[in-house]
Amino acid sequence: MRSIQSLLIISLLVMMSSAHAQTPNAVPGEYIVKFKMSSAAPGIAQQKLSGKVNLKASFAALGMYHVSMKAGADAQAGYESLKNDPEVEYMEPNYIFYKEEIDPDSVTVESLNDMVASGTVNAAAGTYTQSSAPTQVAAAWSEQSSIAQAGKVVVAVIDTGLYKSHRVFLPTASGGTGALWINTREAGGQPGVDDDGNGYVDDINGWNFINNTADFNDDDKNGHGTHVAGIVVGTSLNIYANPLDESKIQIMPLKFLGANGSGSTSNAIKAIYYAVYNGARVINNSWGGPTYSRALHDAMTFAYNYRVFVASAAGNYASDNDDTPMYPSNYDVPSNISIASSSSSDRLSGFSNYGFNTVHLAAPGEWINSTLPGGASTYGSMSGTSMATPFVSGMAALAIREEPTLSGYQVKELIMSSANQVSALSPYMVSGARINSLTLIQAAKNAQPGSYQPAYKPDYTRSVASAESAPAGGGCGLVSTAVLTGPGSGGIPPTAGVVAGLLLIPLVMWRVLRPRDPKQRRKFERFKMSSEIRVMVGDRELVGSVNTISLGGLSFNADAALDKGGIVTMQIQSPDGKEVVQVQGHVVWNEKNACYGVQFDNAREGVLAMIQDWTAGLMKT
Repeated sequence: MRSIQSLLIISLLVMMSSAHAQTPNAVPGEYIVKFKMSSAAPGIAQQKLSGKVNLKASFAALGMYHVSMKAGADAQAGYESLKNDPEVEYMEPNYIFYKEEIDPDSVTVESLNDMVASGTVNAAAGTYTQSSAPTQVAAAWSEQSSIAQAGKVVVAVIDTGLYKSHRVFLPTASGGTGALWINTREAGGQPGVDDDGNGYVDDINGWNFINNTADFNDDDKNGHGTHVAGIVVGTSLNIYANPLDESKIQIMPLKFLGANGSGSTSNAIKAIYYAVYNGARVINNSWGGPTYSRALHDAMTFAYNYRVFVASAAGNYASDNDDTPMYPSNYDVPSNISIASSSSSDRLSGFSNYGFNTVHLAAPGEWINSTLPGGASTYGSMSGTSMATPFVSGMAALAIREEPTLSGYQVKELIMSSANQVSALSPYMVSGARINSLTLIQAAKNAQPGSYQPAYKPDYTRSVASAESAPAGGGCGLVSTAVLTGPGSGGIPPTAGVVAGLLLIPLVMWRVLRPRDPKQRRKFERFKMSSEIRVMVGDRELVGSVNTISLGGLSFNADAALDKGGIVTMQIQSPDGKEVVQVQGHVVWNEKNACYGVQFDNAREGVLAMIQDWTAGLMKT
């Protein structure tokens, strides 16, 4: 009974948080502009931007710019001018992403953040206590080379920052593990001077992209980034031991999530560029959101081209990423691995997202012990795919330590091929497996030297959703892509997300507790239907005609351009014209039928019941 009660509480918590996290919010008035390569030269691009926007940052390698609209009456004109410029490849809002951890403050019966008192550490240096799942972590330690060609592999933890005064992150001379990355080009330089010329002054150990300073202190109320970083280090040694061993991994803390656990696309991109240019071999993304960003996709591709391994959290909404994508988890970049959370008994966590085609692997993510801010010896436990992901990042770093010539793509392949097959996980992810530390290290030691990865060219249409997830049927009028938001757009207000979450609780309780059979996914019957639809796109209203409808989505004709992956609100008229329902959805691409459609996003049970009544007298397609 207690486990069912806990699951119900977690289900409620997941939906309350997801109602906010899955809202496509953006920083008001800010955009990311990408120029075509013919006009990507800094001089040409900046000339086109001059007078229309305030330039906040540039990503010269991609011809990409982070801008804010100038205030006043000219804002709309500047926006329209840039959006319609034939040399602009795309212009998108500066979307907001969120950390992927279960919020302990919302649990009323039992806390998911179990603080461990200062000084209560495990003195046995050869044990692993973070999870009881049979991952063979301690057994892998004896297999690892005492001296490795790669030295200490750098893992960029793009998160809420780091509490660097914790004993685990202190230098070895101070009784720590020496796990904190050191930028040697800055460490020996002059204070207040950009000694290495990378544009960041005194970035000795990392950077804060929110305030643009070297102070990356973790101010998140739960210490999310600090906890994630401790999990990475804990793959290589017992972080509770006294004394501590020296870490085989270095943490590069890159703060882009603020105290409220959210951060912008532009700052995530800056962090990725920084990580790649400063030698990180692994990037950990324990955060995400439902909104597709082409700019972030390009940054992930940039990391892939530099052979960097990327681990991304699948999400904590107990939903199918095949149907409702989460980013960056769902980007099909070949070195990006999407991680689900599993229990100590190797079952999919009740809160974890899954996806037979899009989530690759499971790792322990329940009640994981790790470092926390507040004192040199403060530890505690958290749950979430945020906790499963750094376990994989840490193991990836140790594999690279054994064979430094491996590309990020090769590391991903090794992790998946050496993992333990688990029948309970097989319906929910690509590998059907949970990571195994020992077999991964053994595989890395036996890997043939030499870096290889396949050529990759982003397919911006297919990355939005799987081909099968879009409604079938012809006659789509959604034939091109355009930005659908104007100056000052900030997405749906958070209060709307809270209301939506309350309305969705019964449906999501069912989604979490139901037997999840992937063979039953995306098999809604589709019906021909001809009725009016009104689509709200930002401050515009489009009027069109529905072609087909199902409980999963619809296709319709409209003489307008829609943003693939964009969120729209639809008012759908019943076939007899007597009823109207409102439902939100996102634009998807159906490759088989070469058309766009709209897939419903967490439609309420009452809405779905009404649509089902409509289809009773309709012809199946």
